[in-house]
Amino acid sequence: MGDQQRLAPEEQIQSAREAFEDGQDFTIAVEEEFALLDPDTLELTNRFEELKAGAAGTDLDEHLVGELIASEIEVKTGRCANFGEAAERMAERRAQLAELADRFGVGLASTGTHPWSRWQDQRIIDTPHYRRNNELLQYVVWRNNSFGIHAHIGIRGADRAVAVCNAFRNVLPELLAVSASSPFLEDCVTGLHSVRTEIFTKLFPRCGVPDAFGGWAAYEEYVRFLYSTRSIDEHTQIWWSVRPHLAYPTVEVRICDAQPDLKEAQSLAALIYALGTRFARALDDREELPDLPHRLIEENMWRAIRYGLTDGLIDFERGEVVPARARIEALIEWVLPVAEEIGAAPYLAVPAANAAERQYERVLELGSHREVFAELVRRPRERVGG
Repeated sequence: MGDQQRLAPEEQIQSAREAFEDGQDFTIAVEEEFALLDPDTLELTNRFEELKAGAAGTDLDEHLVGELIASEIEVKTGRCANFGEAAERMAERRAQLAELADRFGVGLASTGTHPWSRWQDQRIIDTPHYRRNNELLQYVVWRNNSFGIHAHIGIRGADRAVAVCNAFRNVLPELLAVSASSPFLEDCVTGLHSVRTEIFTKLFPRCGVPDAFGGWAAYEEYVRFLYSTRSIDEHTQIWWSVRPHLAYPTVEVRICDAQPDLKEAQSLAALIYALGTRFARALDDREELPDLPHRLIEENMWRAIRYGLTDGLIDFERGEVVPARARIEALIEWVLPVAEEIGAAPYLAVPAANAAERQYERVLELGSHREVFAELVRRPRERVGG
């Protein structure tokens, strides 16, 4: 992204369009964010720079990056040709990160939020990108101590990429419901399944569910408008839950909470990948796709934030509330033909409970959300795939 980031806005927009037109269909890359913890207190600890320096010269180095705060670290699979390869890379990156953290005596966690560490105690990492965001956003960026999993799907064609983003808008609530893993924040049992979504998408500008665009020209016009009005000075300041990425010819899906469990992270990434591929195929075949207004998608977003998979989502075709799991099952059935082709099918499953549900169940059993979090922390010498 470095060279693309340094381009002038007009060059960047033109370069992005050309990259999409020449892009490769249906590649997949996954990014996972982890909390860095003091292994004794389980507090967030500002040690990213140490771990990054410790990875120098290893296979992990180029796939290990900072993400806003020094108590957070991100691992990337890199671009993969099919999901079997991506799943292997996800397991490999987690194992490499676990070994590195073990070496430095750092604990790891992968839930959407830390249950009690104060945002006031976290340090913004010292890079030009994050210094600029700190200057622009102030409290908004300080408050964002959150952890997610993102997927990049290669889509050839600029108009087609925008259309795939439009289609993804309609299923963002389903993806959030499956991934919800953040019931605790500020030492509080929040009653929500994804409090991460509240502190990220509700605070940041240009975040959450985007508008639909008629094609690349309309999207390009919007990005130009943001630059010309000095609303943004980097394209990554468009923080939507799904977006065409201007540094890579990919559609990036950003709605999901981080996943404590490797298998569930793989299953979630497989579903996102299969959906992106299925949307593109539907567009090629002129199959009609839903085009829900923002206000209706937001109704299901709130249901996913509040209840995850434990209650209903609205089926807008039927005009009624159906079990959230039924919505996920319907999506899996719809994508299954292409999922077989791209290696995602073996990983697709509706979980018996998402991570937030399991945490709520354990709170009832243990009586303490801190003890529940302690069970989820990746201690030294444990595998991160557990």
